[in-house]
Amino acid sequence: MAKGQPKNDYSAGQLQVLRGLEAVRKRPGMYIGSTGIRGLHHLVYEVVDNSVDEALAGHCTEIEVILRKDGSVTVSDNGRGIPVDKHPIEGIPGVEVAMTMLHAGGKFDKDAYKVSGGLHGVGVSVVNALSEWLEVEVRWRDGKLYRQRFSRGAKVTELEAIGAYEGRRTGTTVSFKPDPEIFTELTFDFETLSTRLRELAFLNKGLQITFADERVAEGEEPHREVYRYEGGIKEFVAFLRGSRKPLYPEPIYIEAKRDEAEIEIAIQYDEGYNENTFTFVNNINTHEGGTHLTGFKSALTRTLNDYAKKNGLLKKDPDTLSGDDVREGLTCVLSLKVREPQFEGQTKTKLGNSEVQGAVAQVVHERLGIFLDENPAVAKRIIEKAIQAARARLAARKARDLTRRKNALEGSVLPGKLADCAITDPSLCELYLVEGDSAGGSAKQGRNRSFQAILPLRGKILNVEKARMDRILSNEEIRTIIAAIGAGIGDDEFNIENARYHKIIIMTDADVDGAHIRTLLLTFFFRHMRQLIDEGMIYIAQPPLYRIARGREEYYAYSDEERDEVIRRLSNGKADGKGNINVQRYKGLGEMNPEQLWQTTMDPETRTILRVRMEDAVAADQIFQTLMGDEVEPRRRFIEKNALYARNLDV
Repeated sequence: MAKGQPKNDYSAGQLQVLRGLEAVRKRPGMYIGSTGIRGLHHLVYEVVDNSVDEALAGHCTEIEVILRKDGSVTVSDNGRGIPVDKHPIEGIPGVEVAMTMLHAGGKFDKDAYKVSGGLHGVGVSVVNALSEWLEVEVRWRDGKLYRQRFSRGAKVTELEAIGAYEGRRTGTTVSFKPDPEIFTELTFDFETLSTRLRELAFLNKGLQITFADERVAEGEEPHREVYRYEGGIKEFVAFLRGSRKPLYPEPIYIEAKRDEAEIEIAIQYDEGYNENTFTFVNNINTHEGGTHLTGFKSALTRTLNDYAKKNGLLKKDPDTLSGDDVREGLTCVLSLKVREPQFEGQTKTKLGNSEVQGAVAQVVHERLGIFLDENPAVAKRIIEKAIQAARARLAARKARDLTRRKNALEGSVLPGKLADCAITDPSLCELYLVEGDSAGGSAKQGRNRSFQAILPLRGKILNVEKARMDRILSNEEIRTIIAAIGAGIGDDEFNIENARYHKIIIMTDADVDGAHIRTLLLTFFFRHMRQLIDEGMIYIAQPPLYRIARGREEYYAYSDEERDEVIRRLSNGKADGKGNINVQRYKGLGEMNPEQLWQTTMDPETRTILRVRMEDAVAADQIFQTLMGDEVEPRRRFIEKNALYARNLDV
């Protein structure tokens, strides 16, 4: 080596080659998103997706999913069965190829599967790699039952015929147990899985999915649910609409096959004010929308305007209907089957196929136009509702203008009670929405003024679930929140790039009123600024419930259990010997002085805040509708069902 030449220890020998499924076990998050509860459930989805793809190909009518007591899962179907003959190139059985090799499967052959789901397409081989053990059984056409077992991705037994299979139906059964070396959470949530399985049954009419949970006490029958919907997405729309009163009895149903996609649409309007449109591509929930949603929205607006003008239903005011007008009170499911979907966005749930937009728009304009002509009574009710929305929109224009931030030339106007922060970079700024002037005063004094802004809220904001936009924008507290955030409101005007804070933290008292205010605020964000939730910008502060002190020692507890543990520790292990211990129960944030509020709830180094995430938009819509909607009966049933799980009741 020449003098002065830098030493280079980087050689080919340091390049690590991961064989087979080693890469999956080395970086599981790359393949299933996380090693927490979401990744755990993703394993089930991957196996079920294979069975659903058999259904899409016309070879499967029944799927069964069973949660076992030992923590394993069994997924069984009556499809064709994974091939057991030897692969012509690999020289091993097809089932072993599918289980041990990445990017191996029939979905890469257009003749085997015209359409397939599976969001990331990582396949059952990844499930095998991340399982303590996996066993596959194939009921094959030659009248034999085959079985093979694996452990952490490696083959344990050869594929063997374990006897004659007397049944006539073919199919595959996959049983697996997630690996505790990989996952931080090993307990499957029944409700999470049932929501997805029900959704798949709605999206694939006639497909029967049975879901059983054997994790019950000794002597109890396993919990069992069967999902089968001959009406498909028509029944899905009725399910999504819930207790809201429909404008007409049956959903409008459109089905069409085009070269670009197979298109299914179900539409129903109700007497409410919120839009609920859910889009799917190959059974994947495209919650970020995409070209198919753009095509649907533009065609819906155009078609209803054309009908209204042609039939003289529009007078001078309004002279045209906007997109928001025609989607008020709409519940819609748009489901597409696309041969080669191109997904965009960070979560790969936004469709990017440009050709799909025109296909959807053409189908909606043509088929919906025919329906409206043939059903004038239904058409008139839909148009009348849109006209009412348009009038409310015009009435709200003045109120909306008050919420818009002035540009720099006009002078920036922010709410007077907002104590803003010094930093202007939104990614570094936090906005605390604080219940009450008293707590707001403490928060203003205790905060870090450089990056923390405080907006005290007086009383409870309007329940937006029961109000049109004109009423919403006439509410002073809501106008103040909109102006402070600075990103506008509603689908057509909201722009997240204009948000002045990337952390919006709801801080309310730990009592019933505080919980109600928190729910009202979450309802508002979910209905009118949903992108803030999608981007993970909404948080809930976690103030302590108790202050425990003995002499100069001071501790804070965030639950009854934590309080009892602190008392035991200060009492030298004696459960009932409190001695000179003082326990203070905080009823409200205002009981804490600025220093305490900073230390426990606002200091980024010591606080706990919960990020609000929306795992399932369908479930979120239903819970807001139940808790905050007009119908009392669904709310009563919810309370009766969940009363036993309530904690920290203020009674």
